[in-house]
Amino acid sequence: MNDDFAYVSAVELARRIRAREVSPVAVVSSLLDRIDAINPKINAFVCLFRDEALAKAKAAEQSLNSGRDVGPLHGVPVAIKDLFDYKAGAPNTFGCKPCAGFIPEVSATYVQALEDAGAIILGKTNTPEFGHKGITDNLLWGPTSTPFDLTRNAGGSSGGSAAAVAAGLVPLAQGSDAGGSIRIPAAWCGVYGYKASYGRVAAVYRPDGFLSHTPFIHAGPLTRSVDDAALMLNVMARHHPRDPLSLPDSGVDYQQAARRSIKGLKIAYSPDLDVFPVDDNVARVVEAALEGFRQAGAIVVPVKLGLKRTQADLSALWNRQMSVLYAEVAEIFKRAGLDLLGDHRNALPPEFIGLIEGGGQISALAYKLDDIIRTEVVDCFQDVFDRYDALVTPTLATSPVRNASDGRTLGPSKVNGIMVDPCIGWCLTYPVNFGGNPAASIPAGLDDLGLPVGLQIIGRRHDDSTVLAISRAFEQQRPWASTYPQAARLLRD
Repeated sequence: MNDDFAYVSAVELARRIRAREVSPVAVVSSLLDRIDAINPKINAFVCLFRDEALAKAKAAEQSLNSGRDVGPLHGVPVAIKDLFDYKAGAPNTFGCKPCAGFIPEVSATYVQALEDAGAIILGKTNTPEFGHKGITDNLLWGPTSTPFDLTRNAGGSSGGSAAAVAAGLVPLAQGSDAGGSIRIPAAWCGVYGYKASYGRVAAVYRPDGFLSHTPFIHAGPLTRSVDDAALMLNVMARHHPRDPLSLPDSGVDYQQAARRSIKGLKIAYSPDLDVFPVDDNVARVVEAALEGFRQAGAIVVPVKLGLKRTQADLSALWNRQMSVLYAEVAEIFKRAGLDLLGDHRNALPPEFIGLIEGGGQISALAYKLDDIIRTEVVDCFQDVFDRYDALVTPTLATSPVRNASDGRTLGPSKVNGIMVDPCIGWCLTYPVNFGGNPAASIPAGLDDLGLPVGLQIIGRRHDDSTVLAISRAFEQQRPWASTYPQAARLLRD
């Protein structure tokens, strides 16, 4: 197995390829060989575009030899999530047995943006059925493991993407996030996951162009460094006229914005978002990591948000919002000839069936009244942002859970003796999707078992630059690159 490019950053790979110091063919070939050797251990990729990737690498090399202008990701390999992240003409299963034969005709906006910038897509990555839980496991492909412990889950729903990056299979991977699906696996795989402000990365959904607003759904990068995420965001952050909710182009260079000093910034710290039980092992790692912000010159102040609802109330709200979305998606598929709850019920996990059926029973009035609770949460976050530049919390309440053997891995049902929803209730991420704020999960350190712990950074709506700057300043003070050799040793065994 050739490890020459396994843990080289995307920024460095792009530079070396443009300078013709390395061949994109050599990079792609090396990483495909590494995927062949390691993917059976972690199950990050569910399909590879081997022939197309090699052909595009050869074309990328020819473009450089001819002196043509190239994009910022020219020749850089990436991975794409197997959900609504379509690549035209490529298989897309949604992690779901009944959808195994689906092939989209049009690429997702942000996937096309990556390819337009010269990125070479190596394959699609694992996700739970339609991304319905914070775990990556399904009845079609099985579980994805964190490279730090092959018996434990990578987190979800972008677990395949996060695990691929942590295992050195690709430098960049795309994820999507409706309740933490970028940040959750970033935390359990020890990588950096970034969810930009809602609308920053356009997504053209059809037939419903408004599909992504309740809760807010975002696409974004999973990488091993903040610089790589900023590079990827520069490419993905585009306005699109057919996304009625996309933001105007900001004109911000996110790589440059991430380099600003955070000296004097006021960062609020909540150990539990007021209402979440958090495992002591996780809490200790996050508490110790706060020193990284102070070393960078920021002021860290403990705060209360003033949330009036319990974590059970909040997870129930998120599940109701998602259930309506899933009921709509199921109806769209049914009209196209695929009846998920009819002919294919036995091929779906009961948790996902329950969400679809529950969504069909919620009245329009009840659906809108839930926005009152959502507004309470948004106001509590904004009360913090009226006084502070950012809010930091643990990303998750627990360390990675063990994989099940039946395709139905779930998160914990109790944390510190308190009942939580096993699909999402242990994640301090989903309340952020009620308001669409930018947020990241950054590696805070390793717990007593050597498992990664994530620290969540939340910013004001549309203030992506500050979240990236705080993330990079933390990385400079407490770099985490040395944790990947630990995972790499396990993968070689």
